Amino acid sequence: MKRIIPVILLFFASFPIAAQQMDGPLRVHPENGRYFTNNSGKAILLTGSHTWANFQESRTPDEALFDYDAYLKMLKEHNHNFIRQWTWEHSKNASWTSDEVLFSPLPYKTVVRNGKEFYDLSQWNEAYFNRLLTRIKEAGDLGIYVSVMLFQGWSQNRLDTPGSDPWVFHPLNPANNINGIGKSVKNNGFDEEKMGTLHSVNNGDVLKHQEAYVKKVIETVNDLDNVLYEIINEGGTKEWQYHMINLVKAIEKNMPHQHPVGMTPSVVVSPPMFNDDLWESPADWISPTPEPISWMYKGTDFIQDYKNDPPANTGEKVVILDTDHLGGHWGTYMWAWKSFVRGHNPIFMDSWVPLAGHYNRQKSPEIYYIGGVTKNDADHPDYEPLRKSMGDIHALANRIDLANMTPQDQLCSTRFCLAKPGEEYVVYLPEGTGTLDLRNANVEFDVEWFFPVLNRTIKGTETLKGGTYIPIVAPFTGASVLYLKKK
Repeated sequence: MKRIIPVILLFFASFPIAAQQMDGPLRVHPENGRYFTNNSGKAILLTGSHTWANFQESRTPDEALFDYDAYLKMLKEHNHNFIRQWTWEHSKNASWTSDEVLFSPLPYKTVVRNGKEFYDLSQWNEAYFNRLLTRIKEAGDLGIYVSVMLFQGWSQNRLDTPGSDPWVFHPLNPANNINGIGKSVKNNGFDEEKMGTLHSVNNGDVLKHQEAYVKKVIETVNDLDNVLYEIINEGGTKEWQYHMINLVKAIEKNMPHQHPVGMTPSVVVSPPMFNDDLWESPADWISPTPEPISWMYKGTDFIQDYKNDPPANTGEKVVILDTDHLGGHWGTYMWAWKSFVRGHNPIFMDSWVPLAGHYNRQKSPEIYYIGGVTKNDADHPDYEPLRKSMGDIHALANRIDLANMTPQDQLCSTRFCLAKPGEEYVVYLPEGTGTLDLRNANVEFDVEWFFPVLNRTIKGTETLKGGTYIPIVAPFTGASVLYLKKK
């Protein structure tokens, strides 16, 4: 028989929120490598919504400019504390659409020769870097950490859409710069080390310009506490990414601040890249992907299913688990809670402002549409519950002794349990019921329930006595979160 824990029907609009102060740059927590810390010594969980135009404009000619102030307001209202700051390397074209998509500003100055505009790779466009600095500062004023994306894998013709090759409008294309740079780069649509593509160490004279750009970015933002770096979004060979990670660390070594550097998956690259390459990298944080990837290995099932059943983080690296690399336009509140109790930092690629252009549905229909309905929509029914749950997770993470809590799958029949055994437990119950192993915790616990669907907290009227197996059932129907704290 399931045990119904008495509750007082006192509802709160989510978990109480405690302000999070930035006190120096982030670094990996010395006792719990699943999380970052700063000078406060507290474990810091990162979570939040990121979107494609939150740094450069990314739009069709008839679309409005991105409202960054409204975006920050949304993040603050949802208690988010992290964003990926998207970077695009080219000025026009997007391989997911045949529509005209424009990206601006870019980091290089332009000059006019014979009536045509070219990039001068020897001169920086300071407006670009001023915008970079200003936007990160504005986010920091609201307690939001910013991962600066340095390069973009989708600045190549990833989906091979006719007439939409981004390389045609890339500053490092020799046809577009006055410096004669990029003649040896092979435009392959994806990165390949032997071929010498854009994001490979064999890209000829392009590499030194990429390195110079990295140095300029770091010099611009090094004194800010709320900075992380991400080498590239879904691109770059392993050798090139490792090289860039080490470059960032070498540049910052003798600077006032050192910031975490992240590596995300290159799902279309040669040689193939796997999650092991992320774990074995010199990066401080990583974003794994489900593996094996079904469209690359037809007929296979997931061995590492970060989308539906995220493997518990062992603490070897901070994992910022991103819906972008799990299912494209996708995300649910259930996934966020599962990821949290498995020791990850969940973030959401959010269609807050839809990705520009009409999709080439023949290329990746399941990513963009289900049941004839687009997922590239801020009001998709899955998205607001996810946004709210990430804020609730952040609030709860600030209340608990996160630095001393680890995934403890074996303590709960649902296998979703984050705990400091004998002291604190956060249990996710997908169906609202389960069994908790408290045999080694013969103490009294205060009880608190959370109902993610309605964003409500209910406190128990009685304590829960440990010392045995505890059958539990939520005081409402559906997915629930149980929080136990030793009295």
